[in-house]
Amino acid sequence: MKILQVKSSVFNGSGQSSRLAEEFVALLREQHPDAKLIQRDLVADPVPHLDGARAGAFFAKPEERSAEQRAVIAYSDTLIDELRGADVLVLGLPMYNFGVPSQLKAWFDHIARAGVTFKYTEKGAVGLLTGKKAYVFAARGGIYGDNDSQTQFVRQFLGFIGITDVEFVYAEGLAISPESRNNSLIAAQAQSLRLAAQTRLAA
Repeated sequence: MKILQVKSSVFNGSGQSSRLAEEFVALLREQHPDAKLIQRDLVADPVPHLDGARAGAFFAKPEERSAEQRAVIAYSDTLIDELRGADVLVLGLPMYNFGVPSQLKAWFDHIARAGVTFKYTEKGAVGLLTGKKAYVFAARGGIYGDNDSQTQFVRQFLGFIGITDVEFVYAEGLAISPESRNNSLIAAQAQSLRLAAQTRLAA
């Protein structure tokens, strides 16, 4: 098993989404001692936000790219190769102002490449990174459920590039009260244990 863990909390390892993801990865590695882990921390090592120059590199014909554009593509290829080589994606997802962290959006923008991670057909877009399992650990101060815009966006994006087998683990109400925070984290950890056990049975 190859695991790609992506962190996007501005609080790094102390963020609840990062902690839950770390605990789950540890459980997976207990079940699969030979698993290879790659960690991508989007706060400690931020992906550049998309601008005109970077977008131009993506749209330019390969034979017409400048040296600077080739460097942009090489960087994007590195991020894509990490994801392409993974069997499991573990994503820490804090909610900031009802959306995803801008650092995570920048990562999305660099791995969504026509002809590389998806392709357009007469029947619409088809994702090319199939056969993967994703676990998303969503931490929220309030309570939003599983039909909010953040969840829908992440699910839609992952499906767009071919990752349709996605499990969400929610830790909600973390800012409401100490009791709410404690109960939610306990429930999220219990769900993590069940999901990790399922990977052992599947293996």
